[in-house]
Amino acid sequence: MSTKQLVYIKGTKDGLVLRLDDQCAYSELIDELKRKVSEEGMEGQAEVQIQLGNRYCDEEQLKEILHIVQQSEHLKVSKIKSDVISVEESNRRVVESRSATYVGIVRSGQTIRAEGDLVVVGDVNPNAKVEAGGSIFVLGRLKGIAHAGSKGNREAVIAASWLEATHLLIADLMELMTNELAVLSETPEMECAYIHSNGHITIDRLQDLRLFRPNLSTFKGGS
Repeated sequence: MSTKQLVYIKGTKDGLVLRLDDQCAYSELIDELKRKVSEEGMEGQAEVQIQLGNRYCDEEQLKEILHIVQQSEHLKVSKIKSDVISVEESNRRVVESRSATYVGIVRSGQTIRAEGDLVVVGDVNPNAKVEAGGSIFVLGRLKGIAHAGSKGNREAVIAASWLEATHLLIADLMELMTNELAVLSETPEMECAYIHSNGHITIDRLQDLRLFRPNLSTFKGGS
């Protein structure tokens, strides 16, 4: 009989992490999980993040794991994390990683859309709209509406030579720019907008983009 531990519980500043072995049989994992969450000694209530590692679980298995853990009055599941993605998710990421380039002025009433990143070489006039599943980069004046991460990508950013937009949208968040226009129009530096860790859209210098979105660059090599 195997004595290998299949369920690991680790405390962090944000709560508990429940790491499940991704190599054993699913039935063995479930049996140990039931034993683990019913053990004596737990007090109060703690948020727990379940980590599946490289184990793929279908919807019914995820529901079963969630149900077992939340049967304990001491545990509340905050997130289930897996290193495995579906074919659909993989295909979506491939599409969103592609970039499209539009050269010219985006005029009032016109909308330019891209599945992945969008690069506009020209101005985006008032009442014009640029929308992308990924990030948006405008080499010109962005005076209209920009919606990055339109399919839910909260890591997307909006950058422009002159960021004078009336509306900035990233994923499901929106920022009205009416109070920012006077300041931004006098700023000589290129600006970018992104979702800060506080959950709000923030505007910062483009030079700092690499600090808060280090994974945005895919370039390899150089010296």
